[in-house]
Amino acid sequence: MKETILILDFGSQYTQLIARKIRELNVYCEIHPYTEVSSSKFQVSGYKGIILSGSPFSVRNKKAPHPDLSLIRGQVPVLGVCYGAQLLAHQFGGEVKASAHREYGRANLSFANNDSLLFKSISINSQVWMSHSDTIASAPKNFEITASTPDVKYAGFHIQGEKTYGIQFHPEVYHTTEGLALLQNFIVDICQCSQDWTPASFIETTIAELQNKLGNDKVVMALSGGVDSTVAAVLLHHAIGKNLYCIFVDNGLLRKNEFKNVLHSYKNMGLNVKGVDSKKAFYKALKGKKDPEQKRKAIGKTFIEVFQKEAEKLAPTLKGGRKERTKSQKEHSNSPSGDGGIKWLGQGTIYPDIIESISVKGPSATIKSHHNVGGLPAKMKLQVVEPLNSLFKDEVRKVGRKLQITENIIGRHPFPGPGLGIRILGDITEEKVRILQEVDYIYIEGLKNAGLYDKVWQAGSILTPIKSVGVMGDERTYENVVALRAVSSTDGMTADWCHLPYEFLAKVSNEIINKVKGVNRVVYDISSKPPATIEWE
Repeated sequence: MKETILILDFGSQYTQLIARKIRELNVYCEIHPYTEVSSSKFQVSGYKGIILSGSPFSVRNKKAPHPDLSLIRGQVPVLGVCYGAQLLAHQFGGEVKASAHREYGRANLSFANNDSLLFKSISINSQVWMSHSDTIASAPKNFEITASTPDVKYAGFHIQGEKTYGIQFHPEVYHTTEGLALLQNFIVDICQCSQDWTPASFIETTIAELQNKLGNDKVVMALSGGVDSTVAAVLLHHAIGKNLYCIFVDNGLLRKNEFKNVLHSYKNMGLNVKGVDSKKAFYKALKGKKDPEQKRKAIGKTFIEVFQKEAEKLAPTLKGGRKERTKSQKEHSNSPSGDGGIKWLGQGTIYPDIIESISVKGPSATIKSHHNVGGLPAKMKLQVVEPLNSLFKDEVRKVGRKLQITENIIGRHPFPGPGLGIRILGDITEEKVRILQEVDYIYIEGLKNAGLYDKVWQAGSILTPIKSVGVMGDERTYENVVALRAVSSTDGMTADWCHLPYEFLAKVSNEIINKVKGVNRVVYDISSKPPATIEWE
């Protein structure tokens, strides 16, 4: 069983950053809602340590999250961050009051007790990032102060006699200059984690888990040509070999020439891949739908229907050519029927998909449903297997490189599962798809030709529902407005807009307007995430 740090999410915008920092230390961690500790299935002994996240709530608010921390305190190391620290003080006899002025932004430690394991080697005057409107006014006698700033007496504390700590600043953000060192003190020195969670160990463990879970069952894998589904497919291939059947669906929402190019790229990878043209089915399912959530769910439902049909087509062949399974093989399989048909749907779902799709009361609210998470129909004949659903995007790439997958796939920009369906704002028509495919092709090829593609984390084009007046060849035009988007990021949880050269943007804009019929205006999106999301829908 791998060593795990549990992060209890109270709704902070920074919760995912805590997870990212911990994983940089080669330690596995998971984010769960704060209600986890009240679950009958919760076992505190299953974790090496627990971190209590920040929150937009005040502990003084009766409607704020107030789980019983006595269920975890003193049993494993605990670190309360901001709200988490204030909750520890509030629940165990301290007093939390509204600050005289809101403490938000940079601050410097005027005191740091280097004898405390948490603040080992942390410098006096070290910069930290505050983000709270409450502060700990007083604490119980056994709360020892370990750090202070000129304005915050209890910037850090330790509950004597146990491995419970609190800090009223955020170590996970860039502005806390020694934040990673502090987290390492907690994770390595206090929780005693061995830092052995690496791409190699993930591959070994995941293949073994897949073999145990799937036995001799057959899996149909949803390929998209992107990093996530490719890495997931290769892991499944290593685990179950010829029992993996890959399907790449042309949903009519792919980039220009994508269907042909993706099938070609898989030729030399040893994967059994079948291409399926299902454009008509997707266009029919999307007809008249304008709401982005409705579109995502319609795309997800249609994907499942396509895969189930393809699985049924494969099943007779598999049964006919099947050798009799041994008694041990039948017992090894988790499938109830054991008839040799397809039982599982493989998907490239990654951790941000889960975080952004599953809402928990109080913590990070549902932002959007992903077609491979929230878009799945309630009744589905195939069980789902997701080898990557615990990884962030950059971790998937590291695993892919360890699996020696070609760089032209590993280095590809992320592309949304619903494809151009959520880059066309409003209803979907074949003509709109054609326009956006042409725009996107010019933009992406332009980035590659200018040597900018690998400097951008994700780029794409958006067809807006806006038309504008223009003048072309002395004639008035009234045509579509398209937006170009390019962001830099590590894992997609946060992102900044890319400052592409003006000369490049001017050249691409001119080429799009001249070559794509139906477009007379190009704009560039300069929004970061948060507050915006990377995709417009």
